[in-house]
Amino acid sequence: MDLNMTVQSFWFLILGLGIVIVAVVAAMLLIIIVSVRRIERAAADIWTVGKQIAANTTVLWQLTKTNETAAAIKGVALDIAAGAGSIDERLSKLPALLGKGS
Repeated sequence: MDLNMTVQSFWFLILGLGIVIVAVVAAMLLIIIVSVRRIERAAADIWTVGKQIAANTTVLWQLTKTNETAAAIKGVALDIAAGAGSIDERLSKLPALLGKGS
């Protein structure tokens, strides 16, 4: 094996190795750029969904107040129903009290 190289051959060898190294580094940088863009898109999607979830859950704290109001409405509705039943009973007894038995 002949290891005698001319200066010109040596420079061509170094230049070729440099070109290969630059090409490998450029390919690696392109892979990194593609990966970063993919991560940015995923992060943007996560951010969007997070904002939508936050918007959908901002009123959850009011459910306790809603439940309390519904319970109060139910109590009033039951009182009204009882009063209506009492009125129905009195109206059904009215003809007998007026002497117009049915």
